[in-house]
Amino acid sequence: MKIGILTSGGDVPGLNACIKAIVEGAEKNGWQSVGIKRGWKGLFDYNPDGSETENNLLSTPLNSSDLRGIENIGGTILHTSRFNPVQIGEEFLPPFLKGNVPPSKFKKGTFDCTDHVLNVLEDMEIDVLIPIGGDGSLRFAAHLSKQKFPVISIPKTMDNDVNGTDYCIGFSTCVTRCVDSINKIKTTAASHERIAIIELFGRHSGEPALLSGHIAAADRVLIPEVPVNLDHFSDLIISDRKKNSDNYAIAVVAEGVKVKGGENIYLGLKDHYGNDKLGGIGDIIYNHLRSNHSASVLTQPLAYLLRSGEPDALDKLIAKNFGMLAIQLIEQKTYGKMTAIIDGNYEVIGNDSVLMEQPGLIVENLYDIKNYRPDIKNILGRPMYL
Repeated sequence: MKIGILTSGGDVPGLNACIKAIVEGAEKNGWQSVGIKRGWKGLFDYNPDGSETENNLLSTPLNSSDLRGIENIGGTILHTSRFNPVQIGEEFLPPFLKGNVPPSKFKKGTFDCTDHVLNVLEDMEIDVLIPIGGDGSLRFAAHLSKQKFPVISIPKTMDNDVNGTDYCIGFSTCVTRCVDSINKIKTTAASHERIAIIELFGRHSGEPALLSGHIAAADRVLIPEVPVNLDHFSDLIISDRKKNSDNYAIAVVAEGVKVKGGENIYLGLKDHYGNDKLGGIGDIIYNHLRSNHSASVLTQPLAYLLRSGEPDALDKLIAKNFGMLAIQLIEQKTYGKMTAIIDGNYEVIGNDSVLMEQPGLIVENLYDIKNYRPDIKNILGRPMYL
């Protein structure tokens, strides 16, 4: 038995702990493990008819004796990329694939490289694939399952928004880092008597911003689920500052927040695969407060600091247990599943759960829409992370 492991999408703390647990479990069963470099892109770049030397650069054998201590290291030893093999622009197709892959049914003007990925997995002699990824990455994992390839998915994301599980690897560390950063910035905001606008990750989910702002007692929290009226928000945060004896206020803003009546704010940049990069809502709020209200403001995007460094104890624990659970599923020859936590218990669920509509944050139970702040109205029956 040969198990392929890959990490895809944004890095989060806990990935290496998960990789190590899978490798150790595989070795106990006498199975081989191979790490695929750069996520789905590693399989995409592999040429079954190409140079063995070049193909070998896209994967690495994994042995537990070489992985000592990696559970304490952030990021992923396998590297990662944001890449979707069913939606590849022609400009990104390598010469050996041009003219050999069909048009995509998922996005007009792109190409579907599913058959190529399946050929690569066969050429690499991989029997079971374990992708560790977020909502986007695991959608392709579910797609491979539909093609009858044995896949077991493991969810990770700082936004905690993979459908089918209450928890994803990386979320606890993200919230802990957010709270720590917000509390540190308070000292600068207080020293200069300013309004601090702290921009966090959160493309579609307000959960990281909501919980971090709630725990750190931020004055206002803006989430993607609720568009912001800049004038109303400005009145609130200026009032917060005046009411504070130290003459400062703190607002936490998720990067996916929309201005009321507007669209998402982008940096005007694209990644290597044509995806727009969110960001800049903090600057828009900053400029509005300064231009329209002559307020003294500072803005701080926390960005990659939140996904860097050692995972906390909870993320190490869940990452290791998800890895062990994936091995147990292979022992049972149970495929097409995703590891999950549901109602506080470790569970498995069909990996096609990621294809269902996201339930999203329950705004009416957790958020005061009028006043842009957390308001935990109903906690009974909610998961630990709400």
